[in-house]
Amino acid sequence: MLQAIGLTSKNRPDAPPLVDDLTFEARPGHVTALLGEPGSGKTTALRLMLELEPGRGVTYFRGRALHRIPHPGREVGVLLGDVPGNPARTVRNQLRMLCAAAGVPASRADTMLEVVGIGGLRDQRLGSLSLGMERRVALASALLADPCTLLLDEPGAGLSPRERGWLHGLLRGHASLGGAVLFTTDDAKEAARSADRVVSIEAGRLVADQDAAEFARTRLRPRVAVRTPHAARLADVLGREARAARRSVEIVAESGSRLSVYGSNCAEVGEAAFRHGVLVHQLADETGDSGAPTAPVPAARTEVGTPPETGAAPAETGYEHPRQLRSGRPASAVRRVGGPLRPLRYELLRAFGTATPVLTAALVVAVSVLTALVLARLGQTPQNRLLAAWPELLPLPPAALGAGLLGALAFGEEYRYPALAADRGTVPRRMGLLTAKLGVCAALALLLGALTVVADAAALALVFGGGPLRTPVEWLSPAASWAGLLIGCAWAGVLASGVFRSATAGLAAVLAVPVMVVPLVRKALEGTSAYPSTGLGSRLRALTWGQWPPEVDRLLVGALRVMAQPVGTALVLSLMVLLCAYGFTGLRSRVRW
Repeated sequence: MLQAIGLTSKNRPDAPPLVDDLTFEARPGHVTALLGEPGSGKTTALRLMLELEPGRGVTYFRGRALHRIPHPGREVGVLLGDVPGNPARTVRNQLRMLCAAAGVPASRADTMLEVVGIGGLRDQRLGSLSLGMERRVALASALLADPCTLLLDEPGAGLSPRERGWLHGLLRGHASLGGAVLFTTDDAKEAARSADRVVSIEAGRLVADQDAAEFARTRLRPRVAVRTPHAARLADVLGREARAARRSVEIVAESGSRLSVYGSNCAEVGEAAFRHGVLVHQLADETGDSGAPTAPVPAARTEVGTPPETGAAPAETGYEHPRQLRSGRPASAVRRVGGPLRPLRYELLRAFGTATPVLTAALVVAVSVLTALVLARLGQTPQNRLLAAWPELLPLPPAALGAGLLGALAFGEEYRYPALAADRGTVPRRMGLLTAKLGVCAALALLLGALTVVADAAALALVFGGGPLRTPVEWLSPAASWAGLLIGCAWAGVLASGVFRSATAGLAAVLAVPVMVVPLVRKALEGTSAYPSTGLGSRLRALTWGQWPPEVDRLLVGALRVMAQPVGTALVLSLMVLLCAYGFTGLRSRVRW
C-alpha cells in the first residue's frame, strides 16, 4: 500500500507550489494512474514521495516512510526520466552494478534481461539503445530487487502502440502478484485503458480519485465504434443525416474499416446503415479509446535469481514475473529478496564498468611524462618534483589531478546518471558505501601515482640516461608524502562531489585546496612555533606496549613532515571540513520538511 498524505512542494517566488496538499493512495494488486497535463506537478509529486525534493507531507510504503526503510531499493522500483546509467556502460554491467547496490545475486541481471525480452542486447552500450529498448532496461532496473511498489514517470512516452501494450501488460503482471503500481501520464485514454484507478490532478491539486470505469464514464466522451467494409460511404450517410437533422455529430476514421462516431448512439447509427443498405460488422457503445486489448499475463515461471526455463517465449506481449509461487502461497503474496547491500562490489563494478579509469590513467601518464621531460631539459628541478612532474607554477601534479578526477566521478556520476534510484535519498549517505568509495579511490590513486613515477623515471632514463636521476638516500618519507597527496586529492574529490552532487564541483574542490586554502595556511603558519613538535616519534613509541622497527619511525616522521607542510595541512583541513559537510547534508536529507 502506497499512501501519499499532504504532499506540498517548496514555495516558489510569486507563484504557487507545483504540488499543493496532494493526498491519495495506490493499493496493492492495482495499477494506479496519476493523470495531469504537462506542468501539473506529476513528476514533482513522485520526487516528493521519494524524498528527492524539499517540501512537506509524507509518503508511506506499506506503513513506513522511505527514510525509515533499511533498503529502499528493495521496497520501491523507480523510473524517473531517461534510462539511469552511463551511456558508455553495457546493459549487463549496468544491471550487475545495480544488483550489488540492491543486495541481490549478480545472476539476477541476466534473469531480468530475459524477463523484459532483451537478453540479446546484454553487451550493447546504453547510449546505443533505441527508446523502446531503453525503457525495457529501465524497467529491468526497477524490477531487479523484486520491489513491492513501482513508481514510473511517463513510462509510455514516445513508445509505439505495440511497445505500450507490452509495457502495460508488464505492469498488470506485477500488480496481479500483489504489487502496487503508480505511473504518471497526460493521456486520459491511456489512463482509462491501462489503470484500475485514476488520480487526476491539476495545478498540483487533487481533482478526482476514481475507478477507471467511473473515470471513463464521467471524464471521457462516449462514442459508437463501427466496423464496416464501406466506412467512407457510411461516414457520408451519417454526415448528411446529421446536417439534415441539425445535430452535432463528429465522425472520425480510425482505420480503413473502423469509424468512431461521437454525438450519436448505436440505435441511430444502426438505423441509418439499415436504411441505406450499408453492411456493418461491428456496432458498440464505447467510452474513450479502448485500444488493443492487453495480452493475458502468463503464469510466473522463474525462481528469484534463476534464468527462465529453456524454450520460454520472449516477453513481447505479456509479463513473466521473476517470482515463483510453486510453494502454494496465494498470488497476492509479495516476497522480499534477502541479503545486505554490497557496497564494495557495487563500487568496483561502478569504477571498472567503463573505460574511464584506463583513459584517465593513460592521459595522466602521457602528460606527466611530457612534463617531466620538459623539467629535466630546463634543469634546476629537485628530483622528487621531477619524478612527480610537478613544476612550481602548477598547483598540483598531473597524477594528483587525475586522482581527484577519479574521486569526483565516484559520486558525481551517480547524480548525473542516478544508478541508485529510490536509494538516492539514503544509500549515498551510508558509511558502508562511503568507506567503499574512499577505499577504491585511494587504491586507484596509489596505482596511478606509482604508474606515473615509474613512467617518468623510465622516460628520463631513456632520453637523458642517468643524468637527471640519482639514487635517493631517503625514499620512505618522500613516498609517504606522495601517497598522502594522491589519497588526499582523491578523497577530497569523493567528499566534495557527494556534498555538491556534481563531479565538476568535486574536481573544483580539489583545485581549490592549493589555490585558495594553501595560501591561507601559509599565512597562518608564518613564524616560529613556541612549542615545536620534535621528538614526537619517540614520545609515541613510549605510549605503546612494544617496540616498533626504525622504519616505522621514519614513516611517522615523513607523515608528520607532510602534515606540517602547507599543502598537507590544507588537505587535512579541507578533508575535515568536507567530511563534516557530508555528514551534515546526510542528516539534513533525513529530516522531513
